Amino acid sequence: MTQAPPGVRSGRTGGPAAGSASEPAPGTAPGGRAAALRTRLVGLAVGLAWTTVGFACFIALWQLAATVSTDVPTPLDAVRALVRLLGHPVYVRGDNDKGIAVYLATSLQRVFAGFALAALVGIPIGLLIGASRRAWRALNPVVQLLRPVSPLAWFPIFLAVFRDAGQASVFTIFITSLWPTLLNTAVRAATTPADQRNVARVFHFGRFQYVRYVLIPNAMPATITGLRLSMGTAWVVIVAAEMLSGNSGIGFFVWDTYNAGNLANVAAAILVIGFVGIVLDAIVVWLSRRVLEESRS
Repeated sequence: MTQAPPGVRSGRTGGPAAGSASEPAPGTAPGGRAAALRTRLVGLAVGLAWTTVGFACFIALWQLAATVSTDVPTPLDAVRALVRLLGHPVYVRGDNDKGIAVYLATSLQRVFAGFALAALVGIPIGLLIGASRRAWRALNPVVQLLRPVSPLAWFPIFLAVFRDAGQASVFTIFITSLWPTLLNTAVRAATTPADQRNVARVFHFGRFQYVRYVLIPNAMPATITGLRLSMGTAWVVIVAAEMLSGNSGIGFFVWDTYNAGNLANVAAAILVIGFVGIVLDAIVVWLSRRVLEESRS
């Protein structure tokens, strides 16, 4: 029996085989692309509609609260105050009279310093705890003891140590941001698949190679989650810490304007804090994705 030449399918018809170059590739037809684009646009429109509904409900509840209590500024009052604050965001006329951007810059410097220090300490310790049973038994009880402590409880301790409210705020952020990064990294590192550990043994990986090619890639997704949680917590805590420190930062601005009886500025500052928090979260997610892509490549 004569065998058909390669690339030619035997059969009753002499047409080209399925999947040959004469057939269009799946998903490349103009109609398919147009349908995919329409689906994406519809999805974006639906998402935007629900977002609008959410903000409308929030503003309605805010307006209702301002109607019930005349001390609460209305959304319109907050927007007007926000426009005034953003109209001249950068100026320094005294220790207690600065533009809102100056207060924000001070707070962001403290947040980034404490967050970076927490990442530098938390990731290696998390990898150590996750990779070593002895380290887990030794350090995990200490972590579980200190983790539930309120961040603001640490502020007086650091203030007594450093005699500086700014440094005390940075280390309060550090101790707050440490636990999510450390614990997420440790838990994921401890659950490294057995087959990958066996492959490392077969190829006689040293400690550095095991950490670089097995431990870190497995722990990276959980570490990214921990860093994202740490940044969100840090931005929340810095406002409270600066209220206690009482000399600088966006938290001090909120407390100072409250004492001055200007609740419209307080509401405007809350909107600014929320927006900056969204931006910080987006930055951490973007950087984390880049690092994750680089580690996989």
